Amino acid sequence: MCGIVGYVGSEPAAPLLLEGLGRLEHRGYDSAGVAVLSSGKGLKVAKKAGRVRDLEAALPKRFNGKTGIGHTRWATHGPANDVNAHPHTDAKGQVAVVHNGIIDNASALRSELADQGIDLASDTDTEVIAHLIAASDAETLEGRVSQALARIEGTYGLAVLHADFPDRIVVARNGSPLIIGVGDKEMHVASDMAALVRYTTTVVHLADGEMATLTAHGYTTYREDLSATDRVAKKMDIDPTAYDAGEHESYMHKEMLEQGEAVERTLRGRLDERFGTSHLGGLNMDARDLRAIKRVKILGCGSAYYVGQMGAMLIEELARVPADAEAASEFRYRNPIIEPDTLYVAVSQSGETVDTLLAAQEIRRKGGRVIGLVNVVGSALAQECGAGIYLHAGPEVAVASTKALTTMYVGFSLLALQLGRVRDLSIADGKRLVEGLKDLPRQIEEVLALEPTLVEVARRLASAESLFFIGRVRGYPVAREGAQKFKEVSYRHAEAYQTSELKHGPLALIDKTVPTVAIVPDDELADRNVASLHEIAARGGPLVVITHPGVDLGEIRDHVVRIDVPRNERELDPILMTIPLQMLAYQAAAQLGRDIDKPRNLAKSVTVE
Repeated sequence: MCGIVGYVGSEPAAPLLLEGLGRLEHRGYDSAGVAVLSSGKGLKVAKKAGRVRDLEAALPKRFNGKTGIGHTRWATHGPANDVNAHPHTDAKGQVAVVHNGIIDNASALRSELADQGIDLASDTDTEVIAHLIAASDAETLEGRVSQALARIEGTYGLAVLHADFPDRIVVARNGSPLIIGVGDKEMHVASDMAALVRYTTTVVHLADGEMATLTAHGYTTYREDLSATDRVAKKMDIDPTAYDAGEHESYMHKEMLEQGEAVERTLRGRLDERFGTSHLGGLNMDARDLRAIKRVKILGCGSAYYVGQMGAMLIEELARVPADAEAASEFRYRNPIIEPDTLYVAVSQSGETVDTLLAAQEIRRKGGRVIGLVNVVGSALAQECGAGIYLHAGPEVAVASTKALTTMYVGFSLLALQLGRVRDLSIADGKRLVEGLKDLPRQIEEVLALEPTLVEVARRLASAESLFFIGRVRGYPVAREGAQKFKEVSYRHAEAYQTSELKHGPLALIDKTVPTVAIVPDDELADRNVASLHEIAARGGPLVVITHPGVDLGEIRDHVVRIDVPRNERELDPILMTIPLQMLAYQAAAQLGRDIDKPRNLAKSVTVE
């Protein structure tokens, strides 16, 4: 949450900062601001509530400087207004700070500063950092920032300018991402690769507790006590055009259509057709290690939690190992029992989701084994776990996850297959699932081709103020993800229930104004699911049914909207049934005129608790 950019070099900084902020707006879009420095002309700051385009329109014509920092905000302390926007400065306007994270002891520090006669202009926690740096008696900017950080408790990714040191930016990381971009006689910094790829793909990922100084001539890294570290820049294999929407009307639409290719990348080199299994070298576990696992616990937030529920069912079914999923945001607060023979799986697209990262740290602190299921290479979660499965979905910019979620399920399928084959899953079943996984990209394309037929269905759903999504066993987490996606982008109230629970309360809300989207795969529960649909229809509830060809809906068949998706193996069907729900949510939001890529009150990477 929140986006940080910085530049030092020979070019005017402001245009580069604005372009970078535009690419980071998915990380926060309540307000934005920039600060620039030039020799002899001091510090200049401009900030504005609203989007980056509002800041650009308000920027003074003479806003020159070749060293600068910028920020796009997702509000935590104080409302979204010009004053609370970053960068924040000290009373004399000598120091400027942009910050992502939360300062836990900000209240005490604000009181201390007030007692010293310092008036704080904003409601934010970030402003205290600027005043602490300004009050430092250290001779160097690095020393001043280090002294300020010694007073701070909490998480931060921050970048600092000082009028007395116009040739440099000092940055620091603790719990919030920062990436240094190495250019030709210029240096960049950002909280996400999206802001860097147009200028460089040679980067340095800072670790927690690390700082760096950037000048036009290079960078140095060191710990917060100023002792040196030896971070080496690495060339990333990234196509810069992957971060562009191209001809698509939105990133979400582009990313939905990329799901077939993304799944191909996730599977590449990982299927063993001869032995009907998968190869996941990143787990750093041999067959004996895998057989020693007695339980699997999956941790994620939002869509990652729901796909974790799908994955837990799959692992339990194929490997016959008890498995469950839990919201990472709740996990560590209940003082969990960490078992040595449990495999913990931390799931995050960005690898920066703070609740999931903190859960992984708690597991490791207690001696547990945790692996990551992560999309972004070099992310904090990937570094923390040290082992796991990279998704290779490609950059995902839209706040609502589509292709990353799909590849997460494929990742769980590979893990379940490998766990199953070292136990009692037969080679015949293993080969059956390998063939099913190989067929997924083609079938995903078939499902995506249904989009034109879903526009009218989505229009009807968009007209409802409240909706139900229902599913049973494998279909329930699919329903939960469908409800999540619909409410995220359409702002309509959407609630998911197990189909079997309808009679235990929710049926009271069914009437002609409340549509139900039902997940009805052609499996052993098809008849029970269809019986529940009849109960809804008998009470006048409109029905949209995601199902398979050949499923008989009985006498209500002419009174429901039916969406057929291709069959795969029953264990892999959930992901194909999820994709129409993405398209329905997208089309409903489009018809309601929503800002699909940047839903209100949300942000792409949740890096604060």
